[in-house]
Amino acid sequence: MKVVIAPDSYKESLTALEVAKLIQAGFQEIFPDAIYTLIPVADGGEGTVTSLIDATKGQYITKSVVGPLGQQVEATYGITGDGKSAIIEMAEASGLALVPQNQRNPYVTTSFGTGELILDALNHQVQHIILGIGGSATNDGGAGMMQALGVRFLDQNNRELPFGGKALSHLETIDVSNLDPRIHACQFDIACDVDNPLTGSKGASAIFGPQKGATPEMVMVLDHALAHYANKIESLMGLEVDHIKGAGAAGGMGAAGLAFLKGSLRPGIEIVIETTQLEEVIKDADLVITGEGRIDQQTCFGKTPMGVAQVAKKYQKPVIAIAGSLGKGAEQTHQYGIDAVFSITDCPMSLEEAYQQTPHNLQKMARNIAATYQMGIMHFNR
Repeated sequence: MKVVIAPDSYKESLTALEVAKLIQAGFQEIFPDAIYTLIPVADGGEGTVTSLIDATKGQYITKSVVGPLGQQVEATYGITGDGKSAIIEMAEASGLALVPQNQRNPYVTTSFGTGELILDALNHQVQHIILGIGGSATNDGGAGMMQALGVRFLDQNNRELPFGGKALSHLETIDVSNLDPRIHACQFDIACDVDNPLTGSKGASAIFGPQKGATPEMVMVLDHALAHYANKIESLMGLEVDHIKGAGAAGGMGAAGLAFLKGSLRPGIEIVIETTQLEEVIKDADLVITGEGRIDQQTCFGKTPMGVAQVAKKYQKPVIAIAGSLGKGAEQTHQYGIDAVFSITDCPMSLEEAYQQTPHNLQKMARNIAATYQMGIMHFNR
């Protein structure tokens, strides 16, 4: 029997690989001779680097880069085991978590550090970069990222624009003559799970600006600046980015990824499944197990268990999901390919207790699921 175990992490508790190993340990109590294939996965957000590096036996690289407020920060990214792909989470260099609550100001925060990570990855001769763009502290349209890669954003006096989203209102010229030429030879997949346009009532500034420190007045200024930025990109580069779905992700970094990196905006889980070659592994499986920290109605919208289940159902494979907890609407996952859902929490407990007991409870639940599965096999084969 071949069992494919492809879970996401249990946030704040276990990495995806740790989850997979505990599920395997539980199943091995009942099926010691089964073949187990562990594929830690993620949906493109937090934990994607860890999942893909664990899945491909790659390496981590830590580099000092410019943080969102211009300070130096330590940021880590990964290179896959074959050395061909880099996985970068922009939140590592330009994330909201790097900015104290009382210092959040999208007028000045920059994505420059993310560009530095891309530059370092290119120095490692990668041919493919997966860029996860969730959790940003910025609203600079990805201009800071592109400044690190050689693009110059100039005002009417031919002076370089300072960092931040507000400065884009003074943009006059975009000079791409010094853009790192290796960009053109590299494939960029941009993990983007939102469809917000760059500007307007559903744009980057209006929807995400407030959580980054923008007041209503600042939102209006930033939205105007991004609209001006989009107009300049269209007039100088011939590309309309303003109303493309996903262009407003990460404070407009989606727009920069399209315009300057010639990247593809794709659902994160789709990129991860492709990179881990999950479909090839599942083709000859007898059982697929997935899961995440919490399964509820939101799981149906592009989360890891759904992505895994959809691949499995292409080959009519049974799918079991194991979660730290189940929330409202968890049963909706059944109509999307998950045959059974289990929670590892077996009695009322505090969140702190649940975190502490997660490894024990997860392995115990996996063992009980395996025993139930064995009884089903025995009954079917009578």
